[in-house]
Amino acid sequence: MSDSIATRSLSGLLAAQQAAFRAEGPVSAAARRDRLQRVIDLLVKHNDALCEAMGEDFGGRPAVFSMMNDVAGSLGSLKHARDHLEAWLPDQARPSVAPFDSFGATAWVRYQPKGVVGIIGTWNAPLFTLLSPLASVLAAGNRAVLKPSEIAPRTAEVLAKAVAEFFAAEELAVVTGGPEVAAEFSRQPWNHLVFTGSTSVGKLIMRAAAENLVPVTLELGGKSPVLIGRDADIGNAAERIAVGKSANSGQLCVSPDVVWVHEAQAEALIASLQAVYSGLFPTIAGNPDVVPVVNARHFARVESYVADAGARGARVLMAGDWPDAEAVSTRRMPLRIVVNPPADSDIARNEIFGPALVLRSYRELAEAVAEINAGERPLALYYFGSDAVEQAWVLDHTLSGGVSINDVTMHPALHDAPFGGVGASGMGSYHGHEGFLEFSHARSVYSAGGHDPRREWGMLPPYSEHFVQMIRGAVTP
Repeated sequence: MSDSIATRSLSGLLAAQQAAFRAEGPVSAAARRDRLQRVIDLLVKHNDALCEAMGEDFGGRPAVFSMMNDVAGSLGSLKHARDHLEAWLPDQARPSVAPFDSFGATAWVRYQPKGVVGIIGTWNAPLFTLLSPLASVLAAGNRAVLKPSEIAPRTAEVLAKAVAEFFAAEELAVVTGGPEVAAEFSRQPWNHLVFTGSTSVGKLIMRAAAENLVPVTLELGGKSPVLIGRDADIGNAAERIAVGKSANSGQLCVSPDVVWVHEAQAEALIASLQAVYSGLFPTIAGNPDVVPVVNARHFARVESYVADAGARGARVLMAGDWPDAEAVSTRRMPLRIVVNPPADSDIARNEIFGPALVLRSYRELAEAVAEINAGERPLALYYFGSDAVEQAWVLDHTLSGGVSINDVTMHPALHDAPFGGVGASGMGSYHGHEGFLEFSHARSVYSAGGHDPRREWGMLPPYSEHFVQMIRGAVTP
């Protein structure tokens, strides 16, 4: 698709959806439920084809993981929105303006759809990053255009055909193409724009959206830290971290990136991580449960991070089978644990997004928290420990998009709690009622009562001295 064709296609599609949105008028609960149900139905019908496509795009991603992460995860968001949207729709009464409320004046907030929402997904969760926010978008009564990642082209193709089977383009559509299409997509005058991806690209998306004053929801990433308290069960922490880090081979925006552990427990944690990971994946080469790094470019990036840390004197350990030529050629790698790399090393400065993990030791937990707070705010933060006072202290003294306690990567599965970032890890959120609010316009309404006392009370020009003194009397601390 050329730039000019992409421009005409996108602008025409957006115009058609906006015209259909205006012609429809108020979007009933039944219409919203129907749209959500049709997305559910297309996922159920085409789940095998979609999982097969995701496997091909990754070069061997297990169908069961795609089914769990992308299909079931999306279905959870869609079904929750379908089953709860009617409770979110009613107007909310608000206190009116005194003293006019004594004469019958009322006020309320009405939640109305914004219009047409553009959603740009990413390759690591090519269905979930499109369809999970779509659940909130449709529940709020909007129409939408989806832009899948060009790094997962087979998934994009299958999804586009499935959506076209269940929806008219004026209601929901899929636009495919490379970076030039994505750039043009972000420049369109959407009524709201959603992007999932890297912080650097998120800045470009936000800059493009600003040209049309388009509100944005950005789900980005960051170096999500794990804090392990002194009283934590090291074996349990190692298992949860290994399981979470191995999901999609670390190619998740909420994947644990840096683990902080007391210096006296570091070796025990390393040994436990190695044992657990080896148990999950006894072999690497040819193991269908090991998700490959998505392509050669990302594989080379992760390997360069590890190599750079090793060259700078960091200790690099292996959790899992030593990779052979076959493992390398298929981009399947064991977990590398990089211990206390220099602060200016690539792996310390960049989100890893692959099968490697930084481990850092601390003497006091406050030192680790200070280091975390000195950096950008992450999308996720994880804490292990049974000390309730310490847990509360960590929550009070850190800020991240979300938190899982005594586990990792679990809070995004909360369908009735907001999922999103803060600062460099994003803005806005979806899931549950907060997602409905994100894609609705909260419209304040004031309704006057039957009698207006302002003239008889001297509240209209020409102002009397009595009224001036009355206003002065209202200026109180």
